[in-house]
Amino acid sequence: MARLWLSTGFSMTLAFALASWSPLASANDELLKLEKDPNQWTQPAGNYANTRYSKLDQITNKNVKKLQVAWTFSTGVLRGHEGGPLVIGNMMYLHSPFPNIVYALDLDKNGQIAWKYEPKQDPNVIPVMCCDTVNRGVAYGDGLIFLHQADAKLVALDAKTGKVAWSANDGDPTKGETGTSAPLVVKHMVLVGNSGGEFGVRGKVTAYDTKTGKQVWRAYSMGPDADTLIEPGKTTNLGKPIEADESLKTWQGDQWKIGGGTTWGWISYDPELNLIYYGTGNPSTWNPSQRPGDNKWSMTVFARDADTGKAKWLYQMTPHDEWDYDGVNEMVLTDQKIDGKDRKLLVHFDRNGFGYTLDRESGELLVAEKYDPAVNWANKIDVKTGLPDRVKKYSTEANGEDNNTQGVCPAALGSKDQQPSAYSPKTGLFYVPTNHVCMDYEPFKVAYTAGQPYVGATLSMYPPKGDDHLGNFIAWDATKGKIKWTIPEQFSVWSGALATAGNVVFYGTLEGYLKAVDAETGKELYRFKTPSGIIGNVNTYTHNGKQYIAVLSGLGGWAGIGMAAGLTGDTEGLGAVGAYKSLSQYTQLGGTLTVFALPD
Repeated sequence: MARLWLSTGFSMTLAFALASWSPLASANDELLKLEKDPNQWTQPAGNYANTRYSKLDQITNKNVKKLQVAWTFSTGVLRGHEGGPLVIGNMMYLHSPFPNIVYALDLDKNGQIAWKYEPKQDPNVIPVMCCDTVNRGVAYGDGLIFLHQADAKLVALDAKTGKVAWSANDGDPTKGETGTSAPLVVKHMVLVGNSGGEFGVRGKVTAYDTKTGKQVWRAYSMGPDADTLIEPGKTTNLGKPIEADESLKTWQGDQWKIGGGTTWGWISYDPELNLIYYGTGNPSTWNPSQRPGDNKWSMTVFARDADTGKAKWLYQMTPHDEWDYDGVNEMVLTDQKIDGKDRKLLVHFDRNGFGYTLDRESGELLVAEKYDPAVNWANKIDVKTGLPDRVKKYSTEANGEDNNTQGVCPAALGSKDQQPSAYSPKTGLFYVPTNHVCMDYEPFKVAYTAGQPYVGATLSMYPPKGDDHLGNFIAWDATKGKIKWTIPEQFSVWSGALATAGNVVFYGTLEGYLKAVDAETGKELYRFKTPSGIIGNVNTYTHNGKQYIAVLSGLGGWAGIGMAAGLTGDTEGLGAVGAYKSLSQYTQLGGTLTVFALPD
């Protein structure tokens, strides 16, 4: 994807959880129990299905207008704050961007810091972090808090004391490999992806033993079957068996070794099917003429066996990507009816502007429709073949010559970047934060050098022709591929959404507003301006029987990279600086957690 150089106070609830854990149980068993308790927020996306839905209903569409700020907490860091806190028992675990501080806050003591972990990382990692020094959160399991540091080190911290239990080096930052994603704990393993597609890093997902940090399995995005854990004849693509070393046949020579396809997005898990789901990012380089072929398996949804990592099925959404339309956005798992038939669904809002609905057991593609009407690089997706009907006018293929392709929609940051959507089983709708941005894209020849940018394109970004806004917040019916309602926003909606049983949906804006809207109609019910632009994800929990809404503000990320990194040129930040230049008139930098509640 495009991301740029861009002790005391330990809660009794958590103590009981740790004491009740036994060697015969797994972290998975504990988390399956915990995720059923809406009073806590125990996983980065709220649950394994990545629905970001809460059954809490004290705050409703009738009383949400009375919300007030209950308390705040500064992280002390000025870069972009993506992700959000975990709440386990009476403890809150909060993270920051580089240097990746983790705070344990005691909710029984007005948010007093119970412990703080601040790793000592080489600052040379900062220039090789594409699109700001963000981190999308920590994970919990087996009495440990797991952090994927910017320097690609995976660290396990004792949840009670903050002491390092173990660490594992997941990558080499001197070659451009970094860590920005939130881990996911499944069974006795913690899963983590990697970042660095703009540096020719080869994507992978790795499973580590939660107790020891030893590697259990590793699956690469591209390369020979032994590396990708694809089983020829068994692994399927839209129902058809994969051929032996199919990935290798779609790259020139050994180019797959620097092929990108990094895995910095979200991972979901279906315990019944024992499958994990995630997407892979852009192929390297951004100049498509330098890498002919489909470049498999970049831009691909993977379903893998959780125990072994072996691929059950996969689906490549954008073969031979020409626009940086990473496929890493969240895979939301729901059970819904399509054409009167009950289905186990996987719903994915891709950077390429299409909302995909697949059968998560078989990988069958059921729906693929545009979720932003401005999308123009393809007319449609053929549901039978899965292939896009491309519009030649918007191809960026340079054929060896410089060629500036203008008016491509969406821009490289996609119709949605990593900011996760939410799903409400009450309405059957998905609530999607989106970008409404187009671009000019000029590829140029680039040579690979380990640890140096391997991009090969100059971009400019702007709103679609005739529009004056850069974002929308939409409600989407994934069974029909239809938008139910749309809320235009001046800037891209870069926060993660939250849906609740109170028929309220929450999201944040780049100007810094936390907004609450009616889940059925989209009518705005409440807004409050936090200290900085919001690119974090809205969460909810209860403490002493009272429901709270929590969100991290702190401008940055790709949309805010100009202010976060002090960039001023319109084409800097991989084209984002010019599009979001006016943000400085509305907000400033600064990491703050803001917690809201109804008055007593």
